[in-house]
Amino acid sequence: MYKPICSIFGPLALLMKLIKTTAELNLVLAQARKSKKKIGLVPTMGALHEGHLNLVKRALFKSDVVIVSIFVNPTQFNDQADLNAYPRTLEKDIVRLGEISSALIVFHPEVEEFYGDQLKAKSFDFKQLDSVMEGAHRPGHFDGVATVVELLFKSTKPNIAFFGEKDYQQTLIVKQLVKQKRLGISIEVCPTIREANGLAQSSRNERLSSQARSKAAFIYEQLLWVKRRFSTASFERLRYAVTDSFAEATDFELEYFEIAQVPELTLSLERKKNTKYRAFIAARIEGVRLIDSIALNE
Repeated sequence: MYKPICSIFGPLALLMKLIKTTAELNLVLAQARKSKKKIGLVPTMGALHEGHLNLVKRALFKSDVVIVSIFVNPTQFNDQADLNAYPRTLEKDIVRLGEISSALIVFHPEVEEFYGDQLKAKSFDFKQLDSVMEGAHRPGHFDGVATVVELLFKSTKPNIAFFGEKDYQQTLIVKQLVKQKRLGISIEVCPTIREANGLAQSSRNERLSSQARSKAAFIYEQLLWVKRRFSTASFERLRYAVTDSFAEATDFELEYFEIAQVPELTLSLERKKNTKYRAFIAARIEGVRLIDSIALNE
């Protein structure tokens, strides 16, 4: 049966529940479902930051019962070293959640609970959505994401799930998953939360030195530069300028800079009328891979 978190982490999280299995979760949620209460889910891989906490606050505002999942999903990593280095801070995460609300349910399954002895992602076809940018540079990544999101949705059966705009391409994949599987779950995408210098908040930021964390604001600065010039400069000029800027910023390794139509994520070479665009960047600093994006014409 579930363990009250207070027995592990003290009175701060007095009423919170730490649940490890789907069976336990169903027992806890039985009454809520019977009473037709709205269940909200905030899927995370832990190492919680203000971006995550903003999702939790939004979920509390729009739901009767809120589940925060903390699960580092191995099938969405195509680099074992990246998986091994991913920060795991459960105790700290519990404390931060307790400061928001003591009524949260924390779902923290083991890998075996979801995958058994078959640690393998399912195969999905999201057409253009998973063939560009993150999909192109991280083979199998979105199959892993969709696999674990579907498992989470089936385990928690939420009415609404909350995701951050920082992982914009991922939010489109999740929406397509819900549509394809006819899951009937509402997906709410919340704005990116940024550090004081503009760096998009990410669990990966914890792996950066203070110096690199300061320099990493360069990524958002480049996106803002593109947004300011989007209406007047050609796409070729914008690509050249960003690529050149990263080449001069020797602390960085630029993985990609793309301008894509949204929501289709068709990579664009020129501007079309009545079309929305977004700029995307993936870059490494100190070996840590960071992503960010910005809407170019609202």
